[in-house]
Order: sequence, then structure tokens, then C-alpha cells
Amino acid sequence: MRSRKLAPVAAGLTLLLAAAACTGDSATEDTGAPAPAASGEALNLAGVCPQTVAIQSDWFAESEYGSLYQMLGPGYTIDKKKKVVRGDLVASGGNTGVKLEIRTGGPAIGYQQVSAQMYADKSITLGQVSTDEAIQNSAAQPTLAVVAPLEISPIMIMWNKDKHPDFNTIADIGQTDTKILYYSTDTYMQYLLGAGLVRSSQLDGSYQGSTDRWVASDGAIAQGGFATSEPYIVGNELPGKKYPNTDLQLINDTGYPMYGQALTIRTEDKDKLAPCLKKLVPIMQQAQVDFITNPAETNKKVINIVTTFADFWQYSPGMADYAVKTMRDLGLVGNGPDQTLGNMQDDRIKRMVDILTPVFAAQRKPVKEGLQATDLFTNEFIDQSIGLDVTAR
Repeated sequence: MRSRKLAPVAAGLTLLLAAAACTGDSATEDTGAPAPAASGEALNLAGVCPQTVAIQSDWFAESEYGSLYQMLGPGYTIDKKKKVVRGDLVASGGNTGVKLEIRTGGPAIGYQQVSAQMYADKSITLGQVSTDEAIQNSAAQPTLAVVAPLEISPIMIMWNKDKHPDFNTIADIGQTDTKILYYSTDTYMQYLLGAGLVRSSQLDGSYQGSTDRWVASDGAIAQGGFATSEPYIVGNELPGKKYPNTDLQLINDTGYPMYGQALTIRTEDKDKLAPCLKKLVPIMQQAQVDFITNPAETNKKVINIVTTFADFWQYSPGMADYAVKTMRDLGLVGNGPDQTLGNMQDDRIKRMVDILTPVFAAQRKPVKEGLQATDLFTNEFIDQSIGLDVTAR
């Protein structure tokens, strides 16, 4: 589960967002006339999908989840109290005949895991569930990933190159006494410990998303987080001294190849949702391609939604631009080895099962007996012809 909290921003931006935010419990974004009907039967979801496709996210709106907001048509409404956005579900600019509801996670659902929320509220169609969470809950709350908008998870550990010019990898940090601040719920740290890349004496699991510890140490600590956000925050949005010279290593590159925030259904719902997913999954794939290729309008939606919520989570245009650039530069959004965006590889998920089965057993949270990679994902609904044109990046 994503568990980021407030990221400080410049005072001027904070005032701007507060002034722009709506004061009521709901608001309507006036973006002109409704989208025309989508062209072609493949884009018509009426009668095969739920009348409202409800997607439970694991955090507030942000550019990492751009594919969701790419599918949100004009004239959408924002429920400030419930932290829910509703509108027409569009594909390639056309109305698919059903509604889309994007539900905020994190504090809006009491910081519980998305998979738990999916089982508590059966009106949710799909949820964002990372591979390690799916493995953890495979026995009691089984879920099945149907498309992975992110090819590589943005989870990382970063450090200040001015303080640590000799660090190039997480293993380099592990050879020193440098403290590593991270979310205590992040399962990857048990893997890093077991692999000998870090030592337990270095670890501080009290990170909650604030940069105060980084600032207090004058950038001397290493810190977990997301490659798409924390490096930008400390380099650009701290109210005082800034730290533009940071470096990082993705957790993926240490041998922990999870799919982050994959769009997932309850396993028991596969047969019921199959006719819908056959059409919806390719729409989701194309939405990610369209977003990462031309993100400007969707980023405006993301910023408008966050501003209207007027909560502690803040999101600046600079952060949105940085997130997209980082996703492109680091290949966080991209094709698999077969040039298809959104499909998942059996060997990656098998490795995650092999890594985490003993970890959860030691925590007395045993996974499903005999758990196989294929219990956790399916590429059945993926359109193999949809991929990112890497020559255009």
C-alpha cells in the first residue's frame, strides 16, 4: 500500500492551491460538452461492463496514475468530502457508454490496503494492488492483476551526492553506517536485509512522507520513497535549503521486480467480468500510451482534482512534469520484452513469490498454499498490439 503523507511545497504554491480550491463538498469541472460516442464496437462498454466502473486507487491523484485520469471524460464531478471523482469513461476521446469512478486511497480509506478495501466493498470493480501485496493476501483476499500500467515500480532509495559522492548503489549505502529512512510497511526492506545489501542497524522505518528528517540531517541520511516525487521535492520545493544533487537506485534494480499498482480484480470475479475486461483492458492500455505521449491535459485534471480536494496532499505543475519525465527516462512506463504495454511476465512474479513466501511465513502471515505466479495475474485480456512507440520518446 502506498502510504505517503504531506510533501512540503513552497508557501506561494500552498496559498495558490488553497485559494483555487472549491469550498463545497462537491464541484463540477466545466470542460465543455460531453465527449462524443466512441467509434467502433470495441470501445462500446455499455451492457458488458458495470454501469459504473469503480477503480480504487491507493493514494491521491498524481501523474503516476495518469492512465486512470486519461479515461475521465469532460464534465467530471469531484466529491471533496468522499475524495471521489466521477465522470464518463472515455476511450480515445469518445464516450464508452459507462461511467468511471476513481476513489482515493490512503487516508480516504483509513490507510488500509486496497485489496482489503476491495473485499470490504464489492462495488469496486478494480483496484491498484502491487505484486507484494497480492502475495501477502493471496490466502484470505486473493486478487488477480489484469493490466500493469507501470512496467517498473518507482519505489527507490535516494541519497544526497554532495554528502555521499561515493554512493552509486544501495549496496554502497549498506557498507556504511548511514541511516536509511523508509516506510515500515515496505516489504522490500526485508528482501534487502536478506540479500545482505543493507544492515538492520541502519534502518529506520518511521518515514511517513515528510521531508523533516532529511532537512534535519542536512541531507546526510538515505531515504526511501518514489523516484517520481521525493527527489523533486528536496531539489525544488523545500521552503529553505534545497538539495538538487541527489541520486537513487530503484528497488526493482536490486532484484525485486514487482509490478507496482497493477490494476486488479477479485479473483472470484474473473468469469463475471471477463466480457467487460476483454474490452476494458485494451482501453486501459491505450490510455497509458496516450497519457505518457501527451500528458498535458490529463496533468491539468490531476492538479485540479488535488486542488479541489484541498487536503494535505499537494501537487504542483512542476511535480507533474517531473513525474512524467522520470517515468519516461527510467522506463517506469514502457513495453515488456515483447513490445506490449501492460502485460506481465511470469518469471518476474514467480521471483516475487520465491522471495516473499519465506518472508511472510516468518511474519506468521502465510501465503496461499502452493501459490503459483499464475494465481496472481493474467494476460488473457491484453491486446498484444498496443505498445509505446519508443522511437517517439
